[in-house]
Amino acid sequence: MAVRESRDSDAHPNSLAVSVLFDVTGSMGRAPRTLQSKLPDLFGLLLRKGYVEDPQILFGAIGDATCDRVPLQVGQFESGNELEDDLGNILLEGGGGGQMTESYELAMYFMARHTALDCLEKRGRRGYLFVVGDETAYGAVKAREVRDVIGDDLDENIAFPAVLDELRRKFEVYFIMPTGSYHFRDDRVRDFWERHMGQNLVLLDDLDAVCETIAVTVGLGEEAVDLEEGLRDLADTGSDQADVVGRALRPLVRERGTVAVSSEVEGLAGDGPGVERL
Repeated sequence: MAVRESRDSDAHPNSLAVSVLFDVTGSMGRAPRTLQSKLPDLFGLLLRKGYVEDPQILFGAIGDATCDRVPLQVGQFESGNELEDDLGNILLEGGGGGQMTESYELAMYFMARHTALDCLEKRGRRGYLFVVGDETAYGAVKAREVRDVIGDDLDENIAFPAVLDELRRKFEVYFIMPTGSYHFRDDRVRDFWERHMGQNLVLLDDLDAVCETIAVTVGLGEEAVDLEEGLRDLADTGSDQADVVGRALRPLVRERGTVAVSSEVEGLAGDGPGVERL
């Protein structure tokens, strides 16, 4: 697969990469169709209150590379109506292996190694990646699956924590677990993502609020608003999802830092792998 690029242009000189990849396997129930219908609203929500000057949004879908015909689908970073086309082209395969694991790690590998972001390369600011799902990742990125699905030749498998660390050098990563999915209340899944994501695990009571939740999360990360301001903004735009978003994001704001800057930009030093908290 080719590289997905989020680049500045004359029309969009201050691009910020925002990615949403969602599980389309059977355990997600009706969630993928809901996401396909709701996610086009995200672009307007980011712009309306000035959270992001030039958002560039990528949508994609995650399946199971052990059994699905199409285990990974990744669109392009877009800044206009093409977003709806990309969403409409996603195949909702409804498969999966039935063992409470899906190929999230394969998608994370792709986003770590097959994306190029001007927000990072020019301004030292990571993009945002939201994964929506209800199962755990496999323990490692398998070299055979990478070769078959993506086309890269790896010498060996990559442990899940290692690929997640690599991904975090480019993106602020969140995992959203929506109610209505089969494993939403399974403690084993929650424990897995709490261990790897900490406060960046978002438990969402109502999937209809997914765009509002993502938009306010980005607004918080960009220091455009605090949570209460973000919830008031939702009310101003006519949304009735402020309570749902508040419940989802209050655990996040209790512990989160501010804008993340990559130490890969010369002269910066971080408090973790590749990150400085300003």
